[in-house]
Amino acid sequence: MSKKANQLIHSQSPYLLQHAHNPVNWYPWGSEALEKAKKENKPIIVSIGYSACHWCHVMEHESFEDETTAAIMNEHFVAIKIDREERPDLDNIYMDAVQSMGLQGGWPLNVFLMPNQKPFYGGTYFPNTHWNGLLQNIAEAYDKHFEELAKSAEGFGNSIKLKERQKYQLTEDSSKLSQGDLTHIAQKIAGQVDPQWGGFNRTPKFPMPSVWEFLLSYSSLRNDTAIHEKVNLTLHKIGMGGIYDHVAGGFARYSVDGEWFAPHFEKMLYDNGQLLSLYAKAYQQSGEALFEEKINETIQWLQREMLQSEGGFYAALDADSEGEEGKFYTWTHEELESILEEDETWFYDLYTITPTGNWEKGVNILFQKSSYETIAAKYGFSTDQLTDKLRTTKSKLLKIRDLRPRPGLDDKVIASWNGLTISGLVQAFWATENPSAKTLAIQNGTFIINHMLKGDQLYRTYKEGKAYTPAFLEDYAAVIQGFIHLYQLTSEKRWLFKAKDLTDFVLTHYFDEDDGLFYFNNPDAEVLIANKKEIFDNVIPSSNALMASNLHQLGRYFYDDRYLQLTGQLLGLMRKLILSDPGFLTQWASLYLSEFIGTPEVAIIGKGAVSLAQELHKNSPMLKVTAASETDTKDIPLLADKVADQNGNALIYVCFDKTCQRPVATVAEAIDQFPKLS
Repeated sequence: MSKKANQLIHSQSPYLLQHAHNPVNWYPWGSEALEKAKKENKPIIVSIGYSACHWCHVMEHESFEDETTAAIMNEHFVAIKIDREERPDLDNIYMDAVQSMGLQGGWPLNVFLMPNQKPFYGGTYFPNTHWNGLLQNIAEAYDKHFEELAKSAEGFGNSIKLKERQKYQLTEDSSKLSQGDLTHIAQKIAGQVDPQWGGFNRTPKFPMPSVWEFLLSYSSLRNDTAIHEKVNLTLHKIGMGGIYDHVAGGFARYSVDGEWFAPHFEKMLYDNGQLLSLYAKAYQQSGEALFEEKINETIQWLQREMLQSEGGFYAALDADSEGEEGKFYTWTHEELESILEEDETWFYDLYTITPTGNWEKGVNILFQKSSYETIAAKYGFSTDQLTDKLRTTKSKLLKIRDLRPRPGLDDKVIASWNGLTISGLVQAFWATENPSAKTLAIQNGTFIINHMLKGDQLYRTYKEGKAYTPAFLEDYAAVIQGFIHLYQLTSEKRWLFKAKDLTDFVLTHYFDEDDGLFYFNNPDAEVLIANKKEIFDNVIPSSNALMASNLHQLGRYFYDDRYLQLTGQLLGLMRKLILSDPGFLTQWASLYLSEFIGTPEVAIIGKGAVSLAQELHKNSPMLKVTAASETDTKDIPLLADKVADQNGNALIYVCFDKTCQRPVATVAEAIDQFPKLS
């Protein structure tokens, strides 16, 4: 007999639907639950997680499926479940609250609120006995010490309402950017790199692509080989590590150790989109075959496992299958012996596979310690022979793995994650000329326009034919960036004009004139207890920094002084913070680098202009604003008043702040006019 459904049964979110048959009387966030708490004078439990979250599943199984626990929750509380991927605004508010209580943040995030939505206590995962005890203690405290809880909640409520300018003592700084600042930022970040395994010298290890993108750009422009080697080491170790799926492509969210060995096996779209871009830029600079392999395999994985029928990309794959974390991705020695031939012993060596397993419960994670060249030489192959053999063996393993019960798929489409993936695919096409990358990027942009935009109102999530949840700044910023990339890829003006329309919508609805920063949520859309602004990078770069970068580029395409002035103001506001704590502000640091060195404004006019633009992007991964047209045009101010040569063939104009260098006919000559750090 099926269990009775609670209020989550009408949700779109896979995470909420996972809890729809819990005995807990869950509600989604909304007026019904909030009014119920006020009417019945009950505290609120807000429990926040996401569908690929391992410990969320554990807590659900231990506590939320338990009849005794559910009875306590239902009697004394109004219980609200939130998918943090659908509502990152609420997650930001209550994560900030828990951290302001001096508690560790993470997911599942469980926060106790007064009926007015103000928090008074919280935490992450609680084992069942602790959770039950906490529920009873809070229910008793609410009954007997209401005034003390209300006072505490008022204090935390006020702390999370603090504006970012006040909280981080941000002040407008119009002083000139300096190369000394940039060197300080780069050296401070590079000093935290693990010299043996790459990445930051800590555990767990997250890839953090924006960090390595900044250091890659800086080291290239400065010709700093020491920093470049640290980035190179990091990308090699991530690509060789267990965090990478060697059988099918794609990266897991993080590794629990310091060697990129044992991943938390969930695969998130936002990581893979950004890592595509990072590996593509690294490949453009170094030509490393390993980087090209990771790019092409990850594109295949996106197409094979994450693409929905209309052209959108799904959000995530779960870490668990058959109730075990990583079971889908790991192998016993006996299983591999039954699949592989006797002459494939090199495979065991390549991926450090042992008869007793290299991980828990006697299983092996594919973990590459030696280079292909080393293994090939050891077993008497050429490197090309080894890579051919490896391709065949991976295909064999993939066929077997595909027969296993699959991890859960979070099949909603999230606008910002798709925007980041468009940018990654475009960069991947420029790096490798993989035609799938171009096709997927254009399909994805078309999907967003057709299904997630109503006028200039973007929606964050889409599932089963329906777009829902108005978008947040993160969504607009990443989609605008993706559309700028699509314009640079195709030279189709519609992408650039749509990017500008969305930017103007953001300026109207999200910009706080008093604070000089963009709100994460649209304050006009819903009244919350706080309107937050995101300035620090996390696994996704800061939405304010992404928006500043978009303004930096669009201001140069459209000669829009308002955009350019705002970019400068945002960067000035953040300057001291970037210098003091650059590790979580590298998206800002990349913009700082571009502002300091000068962003090339490249206009290409005449026959062959579009192919020259693609050649330019292929040969130079640095940030540049590039517009190309086969014929004269005034639609885009950067292209206006530029002419082809006397035979109508394309000329390339490299300009800085509307002042152009001598027009040239070849990409090599144009790149010679690009700036470098001394």
